[in-house]
Amino acid sequence: MNNNILNSHLRRDFLYGLGASIGSMALTAQLRADEPNQQHVPAAAKRCIFLMMEGGPSHIDTFDPKPELTRRHLEEFTRGGDEQSAMSSGKRYFVKTPFSFRKTGESGADVCDQWEHLQHRVDDICFFRGAQAESVNHPTACYHINTGNRFGGDPAVGSWMTYGLGSENGSLPGFVVLPRSSYPQGGAANWSNGFLPAQFQGTPLRPEGSPILDLNPPAGVTRERQRTNLDLLASLNKQHLAQRPDRTDLEARMSSYELAYRMQTEVPGILDLAGESKDTLEMYGVGDAKTDDFGRKCLLARRLVAQGVRFVQAYAGNWDSHDYIERAHGSLIRSVDRPIAALLKDLKQRDMLKDTLVFFCGEFGRTPDNGLRGGGKSYGRDHNAKAMTMWFAGGGVKAGHTIGATDELGAEAVECVHPLRDVHVTLLRLMGLDDNRLTFYHAGRFKQLSQFGGQVIEELIG
Repeated sequence: MNNNILNSHLRRDFLYGLGASIGSMALTAQLRADEPNQQHVPAAAKRCIFLMMEGGPSHIDTFDPKPELTRRHLEEFTRGGDEQSAMSSGKRYFVKTPFSFRKTGESGADVCDQWEHLQHRVDDICFFRGAQAESVNHPTACYHINTGNRFGGDPAVGSWMTYGLGSENGSLPGFVVLPRSSYPQGGAANWSNGFLPAQFQGTPLRPEGSPILDLNPPAGVTRERQRTNLDLLASLNKQHLAQRPDRTDLEARMSSYELAYRMQTEVPGILDLAGESKDTLEMYGVGDAKTDDFGRKCLLARRLVAQGVRFVQAYAGNWDSHDYIERAHGSLIRSVDRPIAALLKDLKQRDMLKDTLVFFCGEFGRTPDNGLRGGGKSYGRDHNAKAMTMWFAGGGVKAGHTIGATDELGAEAVECVHPLRDVHVTLLRLMGLDDNRLTFYHAGRFKQLSQFGGQVIEELIG
């Protein structure tokens, strides 16, 4: 092998070594070292609350009325297109919404009559009807909205944000997840750190029992003794890590021990809602059987971001209403309506909404048609990646506006149409991050949330 070829191989191996080891962290840090506060652009929001409506809520039955469906109710429909879900076979019919719609707020936003409380907060909300997903299957669609990758394995949105901005409170995780008792389809990969260092993964709080296992030290173990034990363990771990500098998971594990120690002091006070006033608990629906679960999540989300947690994701579902959509969606809306309205009102009263970004969406929308079940009395809707409604509040968005539109049947977005990667890029921009500069070297290239770049949806920004 001649010297030129040898030198070429050596340079390639050196650069690859940077990307394959702890050098990737050093290189990435060096590229971002001159950026103040790790922000790339002025930030409108300091923190984000992601309200994830798992299962695919129907835009047609929540925030996007379609009078044409009423006129064509039960008219036979032949569905075209290459990508169909397993439920799209057989005869299908247009299905009207079982709900009434009304114009609400000074902005005149369209809201179905099941949203009794949220209708009073619409002037704080920017509704977006132009988003399109790329999958009609729940696991891949959940991965897509949560990580930007339909096939899993990549970092979640919250992981990217905490990687870019860190947490404002060193005694709490930067990214906290409030899941349902049953995890979403795809499981914990929806809040995974992916190829980012392990400390950027989401920390789920258990919906039942102790929110975090082993939060309290064992009986008879004092804080002083625990601190001494941790110091000894840290000393041994540092020696171990010095011999294995490429093992970022070891460093993350060491950091997690320290974080867990600090959390034992900080977390119990945040999770204890006993200090909240009776009026606040009632406003969120805590204590009401229908709203208690999501009410606690929304109230806890507000308490967490108030204490410096960067990103909180709260799950509600299951919105997969192939049958009895009036009963199913009606019940689900009532379970989240009061808590979400309370969250927006509470944040605004505390002067926090202006720099807290609240994001509401599911993994896709639903079709204007369905098969007939239950003797023709069970109307529902199939999965639809081409049309969905999501909304944003606070944190620099254009409040009191509805952006984009779907066709007269709600089958496909037709105005201000954007893929989910553009939604992700916009979320990052509102938080002061540039998707093209928020990168991490992995598997031979610099990777980013949007996968290969996206466009900020300027129409959403106030």
